[in-house]
Amino acid sequence: MDTGAAGVGLAASSSSSSAEDLSSRGSPLDAVQAWSFGVSRRYQHLLDKTTPHVLHRWLATLGVALVYVLRVYFVQGFYVVSYGLGIYLLNLLIGFLSPQVDPEIHDLSDGPGLPTRGSDEFRPFVRRLPEFKFWYSITKAFCIAFVMTFFSAFDVPVFWPILLFYWLVLFVLTMRRQIVHMIKYKYVPFSIGKQRYDGKKASASETTTLLPRD
Repeated sequence: MDTGAAGVGLAASSSSSSAEDLSSRGSPLDAVQAWSFGVSRRYQHLLDKTTPHVLHRWLATLGVALVYVLRVYFVQGFYVVSYGLGIYLLNLLIGFLSPQVDPEIHDLSDGPGLPTRGSDEFRPFVRRLPEFKFWYSITKAFCIAFVMTFFSAFDVPVFWPILLFYWLVLFVLTMRRQIVHMIKYKYVPFSIGKQRYDGKKASASETTTLLPRD
């Protein structure tokens, strides 16, 4: 009797310990959440590693865009998806070319604005949409549009030259307004050809060209 009672007690203790182990492991939902969190961290780590490789990133995006164009060309459809993709890319381009703070708001609030003369304080151009987010959004948009081409529900029959004409008109009007805004507030969203303030002295050839002639 004592041996049987001891066996029952050991079985009960083992079952309770196993139950505690299962409870400590958590529910399946917690396991899925932990797995998704690990995958997202790994994905973010890979994105962070691609940040300095600007040329390679844009070449990869160009390849993705080429695959999408070939897909639409061979399928001969999904023009509405392409039109929506073009509108989205145009909005991203405007955000990439626009300053983070609109100068018109500064004019209304009498705050600091962009420099308009050479004697003004130097202020670097800060984009409303940074280059990395601009690239990432474009790449993700092309990938989503490519996946949508495999579902016939998105293949709405439409006369594609009309959509192309609408997009071209919208592109011209939007870029014209953006260029007028850039000219009005005297800012350039690109750093190519700008003077760099790196603290280095000019070379001897540069100093000789800057000297006034007799």
